[in-house]
Formats: sequence, structure tokens, C-alpha cells
Amino acid sequence: MSDRVYRPATLLVHQGRDRDPATGAATIPIYQASTYHHPGGEPGEYDYARCGNPSRDQVEEAIALLEGGVRGFAFASGMAATGSALSLLQSGDHLLACNDLYGGSWRYLTNVLPQQGIRVDFVDTTDPDQVAAAITPQTRALFLETPSNPLFQITDLRAMVAIARQHKLITLLDNTFMTPLLQQPLALGIDVVIHSGTKFLGGHSDLLAGLVTTADPDLAKRIKSFQNTFGAVLAPFDSFLLARGIKTLKLRLEAAQQNAGELAQRLKEHPAVAQVIYPGLADFADREKHFAQADGSGAIISFELKGNEQVKALLKDARLPIIAPSLGGVETILTHCWSMSHAAVPAAEKRTIGIRPTLLRISVGIEDIEDIWEDLSQALD
Repeated sequence: MSDRVYRPATLLVHQGRDRDPATGAATIPIYQASTYHHPGGEPGEYDYARCGNPSRDQVEEAIALLEGGVRGFAFASGMAATGSALSLLQSGDHLLACNDLYGGSWRYLTNVLPQQGIRVDFVDTTDPDQVAAAITPQTRALFLETPSNPLFQITDLRAMVAIARQHKLITLLDNTFMTPLLQQPLALGIDVVIHSGTKFLGGHSDLLAGLVTTADPDLAKRIKSFQNTFGAVLAPFDSFLLARGIKTLKLRLEAAQQNAGELAQRLKEHPAVAQVIYPGLADFADREKHFAQADGSGAIISFELKGNEQVKALLKDARLPIIAPSLGGVETILTHCWSMSHAAVPAAEKRTIGIRPTLLRISVGIEDIEDIWEDLSQALD
């Protein structure tokens, strides 16, 4: 590509490298090699696949380009990306995290970080005063999600950045729900952005991947050192699949988001539904705050049914959605948050947060909206 600044749709298609420099091929080949020749005993650009691989370079450059970072990093899963980003913390440090977040992240923060001597406290990050009051002399970072998973709590990123800079904290944000198309955290001052590439960026439920990027050269150097040392890197074939998925993100996300907006309205009117949580709805509580930092509502809806029996019936009778603890695929994916995505969170903690057994999350796909609705409505009825 040239040095010209392109718009997002063009960046998604061409990414950092839109042709193989060796052959001119329209896609970067799958470099299925673990070892690289050292001419005369001297290493070249590549020396060992854990340290670097042309296929992985493609997606690492892409996420940095899309998010506005100086460097990107690709990992074997979203949780590998999260854990690697949190390697910026050391024993004795204190981390503040939002109290509503993905169950896998909660498990890592509560099980792994304490074993490393890192204390974690959960706080309502939608209230900047609570965040400021929870900071101690040992606090080193804020771990954020917005919208949060699965209750769509909206954190004011500009407010978090202001607090973090005042106290010299690192800000980390999981941007999986919004993708770089709908939310640009680095431009708002966030230090480190994390993605589960398994979800919208890959988009086809056929790979595991995690991505991290930062606009801070020093943080990039530290993350690169950990990536190279720890070795949980993305494999060449999965890198190829992820790069291919990213090319169609705009078309997929626009179609899924349009379907989600229509589905949210219909669910809201169904007598079996107690509430629908979706930023695109006119009565969404933090709609103004969300759209002050994001360019769309996304393709994920959370909704609560009026009784447990209705949940059982829906999970039993729905035929079109994949019922699974995932999101972001071209197919509609229905998740029972209590027993799937947040199964690792203790029941009492879930209830305190506001996650009840009647809560479901639906990642709306690109199928015909009438087929999606006919299937869900017959199951709800």
C-alpha cells in the first residue's frame, strides 16, 4: 500500500500488506515454518517463528493500523492476549477492574493475578468518583470494558483516561464488542487495546485468536518482550484466517448491526421479554454517553425473560441460532450468560452484578432478519 491515509473500509481490505512482496500474490501466504536460515550464521528479518512470522506480521500490522497503534501483537486466543497485556503489572501492584466483564477475564483476574502477587478490586467504572476513591498508592492500572459484557454498562473512557493520567495508571480496554470500526479507544487516550480476534474480527467461528495494540512505544516494547518470552503466539494458518476475516468486517458488521437494531425492537415488544439491553434503543440508559465515544450500537443484544421456564423453552426450541458461549460470527449465536459465558463467576457474585438466570445474550448474525425473528418468536411463544 502507499503512504496515503485511507478510510476504514479500505484499510480493512488492504490492511498493512495487500500483496506478497516476494511474488505479488494478492494474499500473504501461510508461512508454515518454525525455523529460518541464518546466512553465514547471521540472523535475517526472521530467525524463529515464536519471534516473528510473515503471516502473523500481517494481522499484527493490521490491528495496529486499524486502532491507530504503533505496534500490534497476535496471540493464540483472546485470553492469551488479555493475560499478555496484563503482564505489564508486577507483584505488589494493584489493579482496578470494572465489576461487569467477560467471565473468562473475571476468572483470570481472580485466579491467576493473585497467584502472581497482584491484588485486584472490582469497581463500578461507570462512576468516576468510585474509581478515584478506590485508587491506592499501589494501584498501577485500570482494566475496562465498554459496553460491558453482558449488561452493557457504559464507562466514560475520557473520564477514565483523565483519572489514570492524574495517578499515572495504565488503562487497558477490551474492545471486542465494538471492534475498531465502531470505537477507537487509543484516540480517546486509552493505553492498551485488547481484542478477542475469535469474535467479530475473525467473524466465521473457525479460529481462536487474540490481539493487542498500543500507541505507546515503551508499552509496545514491553509487550513484545513478553510475547516473545511467553510464546503464546498466533499460528500461521490462524493468522491467514484472521486476515481474511478482517477484510469483510465492515460488510458483516453493518449487516449484523442492522439486524440487531430490528431484533431489539421486536424483542422489546414480546410479552415473554422483561427487558432488552441494547445501545440502539431510544430508552437505553446511557445512550448519550455511549454515542459520545462510539459510532454504532454493535450487533449484540442482552435481554431478560420473565421466568426460568421460558429460558428453558427458548434454549430447547430455538433452531436457527447456535447456542454457545461465543459471539461475533456470521451466524446468530445465543448465549445463556448464567451457565455459559459467565459460568466461572460464583452465583452470589453474578446476582450482585445483576446477572440472573433469566438473562440471555444474542450475537445477531447476517441471516435474513425475518428468519431470525420467526425462529426466536416461535421458541418464545
